[in-house]
Amino acid sequence: MSGEITSASMQRAPELLGQTVVCIGGSAGIGLETARRARTEGAEVVLTGRSPDRLKRAAAEVDAQRTAAFDATDPAALHDFFEDLSGPIDHVLVTAGGPRYGPLLEMDTADVREALSGHAVLGLEVARNAKAKMRPGGTLILMGGTGGRRIDHRLGIVSAATATLPPFTAAPSNSRRYASTSSPRASSTPRSQRPCLAINSRTAAPS
Repeated sequence: MSGEITSASMQRAPELLGQTVVCIGGSAGIGLETARRARTEGAEVVLTGRSPDRLKRAAAEVDAQRTAAFDATDPAALHDFFEDLSGPIDHVLVTAGGPRYGPLLEMDTADVREALSGHAVLGLEVARNAKAKMRPGGTLILMGGTGGRRIDHRLGIVSAATATLPPFTAAPSNSRRYASTSSPRASSTPRSQRPCLAINSRTAAPS
């Protein structure tokens, strides 16, 4: 009897069936692992990355619906990518533009400025361009830095930069759209093998 119950409980519909997940920075690491997980849950995935060769290999692994090789920090290229998407999308994960680590006093002014604003600005550009393509109830996920929730001089400014993400992602959320932030925590599992599960972690936006 217990075996039958266990077997029945394991039979469920894929959580993302019929949805499309866009991974900005999806050719490796958490972006690629998230794409793999999304595919197992029935989603179509779209991958972007800077390296055409690595992107091609990643796309073959997950049978991506589409790929686009460009620098996500280039506003014009980012705009063209979303403009060229043929159909609606449901979730966007941004892992491109990783955090800066190192002692704060050893960082020059340009590095500090980029560390504090770079990922947030990229997220804003993604939100602006993705808005017209996203179905109601979609999510924007910005990935913070590993250890970003801890204050440690060895991590430099990454804690402050990660702290800006929750209020930032709430700001552009409107018209019943959703925004989330996620920060990978320390784990015995290698970073490249830890999928982001924030697709199902939603913060409701004001109506």
